[in-house]
Amino acid sequence: MSDARSTPILSARRYQLASFEHAYRVAIQRRRASGIQQFVLRTGDPMQPFRTTSRAPAQSESILALVA
Repeated sequence: MSDARSTPILSARRYQLASFEHAYRVAIQRRRASGIQQFVLRTGDPMQPFRTTSRAPAQSESILALVA
């Protein structure tokens, strides 16, 4: 039996905001605004499966895209 708290149900809007495509668009916007390269990373968190950062990722993080 699975724990209902371990897999959150995402609304359609939350699903869209948590998508890789959205994270990539944010990375492009941040790159244009700052001039600093951006990474799109996989987090493993179902509420935020992808994130954008300008810092070099940790060894345990997976790089999905680099906006240079």
